[in-house]
Amino acid sequence: MAHVNVFDTTLRDGEQSAGVNLNRLEKIEIAKQLERLGVDIMEAGFPASSQEDFEAVKEIADTIRGCSVTGLARAHKRDIDIAWEALKGGAEPRLHIFLATSPIHMTHKLKKTPDEVVQTAVEAVAYAKEKFPYVQWSAEDACRSDYDFLVHIIEKVIDAGASVINLPDTVGYTTPDEYGRMFEYIKANVPNIDRVILSAHCHDDLGMAVSNSLSAIEHGARQIEGTINGIGERAGNAALEEIAVALQIRQDRFNFQTNMVLKEIKRTSDLVSRLTGMMVPGNKAVVGRNAFAHESGIHQDGVLKEASTYEIITPAMVGIDSNRMVLGKHSGRHAFKQKAVELGFELNESKLKEAFESFKNLTGKKKEVTDDDLFAILTDTQTEYDDQPKYEMKAFQVQYGSINRPTATVLLTRPDGEEVEKANTGEGSVEAIYNTLDDLIDADVHLKDYQLSSVGKGRDALAEVHVQLTVDGVPASGRGSAQDVLEASAHAFLNAVNRTLYRKHQPVQEAQV
Repeated sequence: MAHVNVFDTTLRDGEQSAGVNLNRLEKIEIAKQLERLGVDIMEAGFPASSQEDFEAVKEIADTIRGCSVTGLARAHKRDIDIAWEALKGGAEPRLHIFLATSPIHMTHKLKKTPDEVVQTAVEAVAYAKEKFPYVQWSAEDACRSDYDFLVHIIEKVIDAGASVINLPDTVGYTTPDEYGRMFEYIKANVPNIDRVILSAHCHDDLGMAVSNSLSAIEHGARQIEGTINGIGERAGNAALEEIAVALQIRQDRFNFQTNMVLKEIKRTSDLVSRLTGMMVPGNKAVVGRNAFAHESGIHQDGVLKEASTYEIITPAMVGIDSNRMVLGKHSGRHAFKQKAVELGFELNESKLKEAFESFKNLTGKKKEVTDDDLFAILTDTQTEYDDQPKYEMKAFQVQYGSINRPTATVLLTRPDGEEVEKANTGEGSVEAIYNTLDDLIDADVHLKDYQLSSVGKGRDALAEVHVQLTVDGVPASGRGSAQDVLEASAHAFLNAVNRTLYRKHQPVQEAQV
C-alpha cells in the first residue's frame, strides 16, 4: 500500500483563524500532541513574522524528534536566514517557501512580471538549499494560475533544489475534478517532476477541501496538507482527521495509508479546540459530539443489532472512550501523575503541584471527576506562564435578582502586586463582572465575542468560557474554566488581558515586505 505524507499546518495556517492567538506554551503542547498523532511534517509557524513566533518555532524544532519541523518563509533572503536560525536544531529541518503564480496575484500583489516571479522563486529556493536539506516551494494560488506558466516555473525551482512542490488551492476555488486534472497536467508536462514529491493544500471556502485533497491523492499527490478540525483562515483548511480516516475506511478506493495514529485523533481535536477556542460543531465528521449519535429509532435498532449497519467508523478507532470516573477525592498524587501522563501531559514538579491542588479542589465540589475535567485542569496548568506579572482575581461576589440591578464586587491583585477592590453594575451578571474588571485594569478593553460551553455532562459539569477582546486595540483571546459560570467568565477575561500583558514584554521583530 502506497504512503502519503501528512503535513500539518495547525500551528501556522490554523493559527491564522480569526480570533486565534496561541502563546508559546500552548504551541508546544499542540506540537507534542501532533508528534504523538504521527504527522510526518509539522509547520510550526512563520519565524520572520515576530520574535514570539521565532522563539516558538525554535523551541518546537529543538523539542520535537519524531517528525520533521518546518517554517514558512517568503521568497526573501532575510526570511530564509531567520527561519534557518529557528529550525537548524531540528531533527530534520526543512523550509517552506511560497510565491504567488496567478495573474491576479502577480499583477496586483507582487507587481512583478512572470519572468521576474520565476527569477525570484529560483533565487530563493537556491539560497535556501544552501542551508536546508529539504526545501518545499508553494505556487500560491496555483488553481487560478496558467498551467503552462506553472509547468515552466516548477521545472526551474526543481532544478534550483526544491524537494517538494505544493499546488495549493489558496482561496478554496477549485473542484475535485479540476484539482485532479491540474496534478495530472503537471505530472505529464514537467520533465523533472520525478525528482520531487507533489503536495496538496486545500482551503474550504466552497466546502470541498477534503474532497479536493482526496482527488489530489488519486492523481499523484504524495503529501497532503491541512489542519486539525479543519481550522484556518476564512472557512478553514482541509481537516486532516477526515482525510486520514477516509483513507483508512475506503482502502478499496484509495489504497493509500498515512502514519497517523488514529486513536490519538480525538485527544488532538480536543486539545486544539480548547486552546484555540474554535469549538467543534456537533455534526462535524469524525470528531463532532454527534458523529456517533443515533436519534432515529430505526438507526438505533440497527446499531444495537449490528453496529456496521449505520456506523462506518467505530468510536474506538479515533480514540473516543466512555467518560467514566477515573479519580476521586481519595486519589493520591502518584495516581494523578500517572493519569496526567496517560492523557499526554508531562508536568514538572511545580506544574504537577499546581494541577493536583486544582484537582483536589474540584473533588470537593464535584461527585465524579472525569477525563474531560482532568484534561481541562491539565491544559490550563501546563499552558500558563510561571512568574509573569499578571492580573489575578482573589475573590468576587455578585448580587443578582429579578428586581435588582446585578452588582459585582471583585478583589484583584495587579501586576505590581497591589491589591485593589471595586464594584460595578451591569444589565446582567457577566456584564457586571466585566464592567468591574474593566475598572480595575489599566487598559482600554472591549469584548468582541463570548462563548460558553460545558466540560462533560451533568448539572455539576465545569463551565468553560472563551472570549475575544481588544486590549488597547490589540486582539486577544482568553479562556477560563470553573464550576461556576461567572467565575469561569472572569478567568477568561483576565486570561486574555494577561496574554496581551505578556506580549508587551516581548520585543517584536517586523517582517520585511
